[in-house]
Amino acid sequence: MKLPISRRLLACADLVPAGARVADVGCDHGYLGIHLLQTGRAAHVIATDLREKPLQKARANAAQFGTADRMDFFTANGLAAVDPEAVDTVVIAGMGGDNIASILDAAAWVHDPRYTMILQPQTSGNDLRRYLGRAGFSIEAEALVRDGGFLYFTILARFGGGTPLTPGQQYLSPQLLRSGDPLLPAYFDRILNALERTVAGITAGGDEKKLDYYQRALDEVREMRRQYDGT
Repeated sequence: MKLPISRRLLACADLVPAGARVADVGCDHGYLGIHLLQTGRAAHVIATDLREKPLQKARANAAQFGTADRMDFFTANGLAAVDPEAVDTVVIAGMGGDNIASILDAAAWVHDPRYTMILQPQTSGNDLRRYLGRAGFSIEAEALVRDGGFLYFTILARFGGGTPLTPGQQYLSPQLLRSGDPLLPAYFDRILNALERTVAGITAGGDEKKLDYYQRALDEVREMRRQYDGT
């Protein structure tokens, strides 16, 4: 039986260093960890989830696909159950960017350059990038993937050298802009449409403080698009 892993999780797997010891936070069905072990990408995986039912399913899947002896499973909030000495790579995917930021903020030990962070927010990507910059994490790379009609971005980050990002960079980082990813035009369209709707809604509501942030973000991303298109 072939492992039914999604394209978005494969995008996370592609960024995992060879031979890594991985913490898969919010593992759900466990497919990412199983794939990493099947392909030799990871040497060991710690799989955590906030809920016991998905973790039971992950255990069953690991047994079915022959990776249970190289996986540990914990019901836990974020990284609370992960031994910092047992991992060198942390993958957090499938949740909002604000939630991912809270998990990283609650685990002081990840504020160390020896750890590779692979982060794939479902929503609030700007909140996650804002947090990373302010907390001192450097975004080393970003990649886009289309899965189920939706565009996801995956961040490779490491603590050290990070600086605060401008509002526009919180929506489209310099690393993603430089990547030359073939999905960049579609990503531009998505975030520009979202920012235009947001600005229109806030303008009608009269919240000047929020309007300043989103208008700056919109203006910056528009300029990025002009430069990207060469106009």
